[in-house]
Amino acid sequence: MEIGEKLRELRLQRGLTQEEMADRCELSKGFISQVERDLASPSIATLKDMLECLGVSLQAFFTDDSKEKVVFTPQDMFEKEDEEKKITWLVPDAQKNSMEPILLELQPGGKSAVLPPFEGEEFGYVLSGQVVLVSGKRRYPVKKGGSFCLHPSATHHLENTSKSMATVLWISTPPSF
Repeated sequence: MEIGEKLRELRLQRGLTQEEMADRCELSKGFISQVERDLASPSIATLKDMLECLGVSLQAFFTDDSKEKVVFTPQDMFEKEDEEKKITWLVPDAQKNSMEPILLELQPGGKSAVLPPFEGEEFGYVLSGQVVLVSGKRRYPVKKGGSFCLHPSATHHLENTSKSMATVLWISTPPSF
């Protein structure tokens, strides 16, 4: 592991110059520069001081976050299907994230689950067909290429009242599907 590059990234993320970092750590600017270029290796105590100035623990610094998956294939996605609809969870384990995207395919006459009001936001984009967004007692038609954005203060769901299938990209924050 090249700790110099990682230290440099952390310093830049916090908007610090090498000189400001050196002042905070009571080190020289030259030493900071050498460490960042992997020309010098700090002692464990010095590294700990540097990380403390950056607000990072030793454990967090050495935790390899490169294994975090950011690209997903269809094999990673989870699907649930019944006669009315098919839901594809586009990001596995999205409950740990602050948003949850799904792909909703509604058969003619199909409806999504009725969702209760919650503190958050939902966004939808109709990829094909048309749907009706039902929020409380209000009904909003949304055609292909249209979108919706709501702060769910009432029960809500989507309906496909047309004679062809509708496909909607639907994103909720926080996750609610």
